[in-house]
Amino acid sequence: MYGSDRGSTEELRQTAAELGELGAAVDVGGHDLDRVQRARAAVVSPGVPPDAEVVRAVRAAGVPLHSEVEVGYLELEDTRFVAVTGTNGKTTTTALLAHLLHRAGVRVEAAGNIGRPLSAVALEAQPPEWIALEVSSFQLHDLHDFAPHVGVLTNLAPNHLDHYHTVEAYYADKARLFRHASAASIWVLNGDDDDVARLAAGVAGQRMCWSLRGQADAWYDRAERLLMLGDRPLLAREELALLGDHNVGNALAAALAARAAGVAVEAFAEAMPSFQPLPHRLEPIREIGGVLWINDSKATSVTATACAIDAVTRPFVLLLGGHHKGGQYSALATALAERRGTVVAFGEAAGLIEEDLARAVRCERAASFDDAVARAHHLACAGDVVLLSPACSSYDAFRDYAERGERFRSLVESL
Repeated sequence: MYGSDRGSTEELRQTAAELGELGAAVDVGGHDLDRVQRARAAVVSPGVPPDAEVVRAVRAAGVPLHSEVEVGYLELEDTRFVAVTGTNGKTTTTALLAHLLHRAGVRVEAAGNIGRPLSAVALEAQPPEWIALEVSSFQLHDLHDFAPHVGVLTNLAPNHLDHYHTVEAYYADKARLFRHASAASIWVLNGDDDDVARLAAGVAGQRMCWSLRGQADAWYDRAERLLMLGDRPLLAREELALLGDHNVGNALAAALAARAAGVAVEAFAEAMPSFQPLPHRLEPIREIGGVLWINDSKATSVTATACAIDAVTRPFVLLLGGHHKGGQYSALATALAERRGTVVAFGEAAGLIEEDLARAVRCERAASFDDAVARAHHLACAGDVVLLSPACSSYDAFRDYAERGERFRSLVESL
């Protein structure tokens, strides 16, 4: 058995040493492409993009390539799956669904792109009854036999264009959620998203839709500020401890998925108010001198940042930047101008951000991430929000979005 990773952190080196003691050959800091191309089969880790050099080498050699998710899935024959994908909201919806099932007494685990490998779940002595599985486009790309009992598609918007040549290619990987659709499949779909409707057109199975605009299987009664399940009130908006309309949508999607999994409405309605915001997803950190600091480091696309802007009701300073993923920051200009937003740009994308936004809003360029936080502290006034919602990945300066979010938290707590 051979394993490799182009990274070379202390954690990876320790893992490599442990695997070596078990008899595996492991490289860190790069891949032995000749060895990879002589393999009988290859398993790609979550997060590795389809156009990575090692993946291209495997495909060129005709080596069968499998997602880590599929390895776990094939071992969990008696477990039922709710698969959650989409451009934004996947992790919150997955975690909320797992919370609702757990509080209803179901043996459930959240796995996949949310952080816990599905193959690790498969090694447990007593596998769960249900798995709430977050699947990214990268993971779907190499899934061949995966057929979830319930599938959730939160939304679609251009993303990962630093790896996909076209939006259509990105959407095509999302469409693999439906690859093995049957009459027994249940699909929970965003009824407000035309691209979701087009992608799911003609797919076999039962459909349940949620909407923030009008009545549906699950919907938001904006006038009464109620989350509804059909004609039945589910939850008052004030009881949902999540910021933003997009999180109302995520909650409605999780409710429909819980119902599709056979949970009584009373059980998940009672459990929903106890769900708390996940780290790095519109997570309030603290208020200092009347300024509220919010960590939304997980917002790595323009569309995710647009949702964050919509969720903030006060004037704000927006920290925007990192590694550019191909979106147009100009899409944020109108909302920023209307909401009296000020931008502090940082990282590799700072120049592009200034180019797209400087004519529409006040825009400052920081020398570093730490400098961006310091500038925001200087710019914000009592009553404002400082919002880290970068619209970029973190790989220019951090290991991942979580490390970036933790650095933000540390800097804010030291103010």
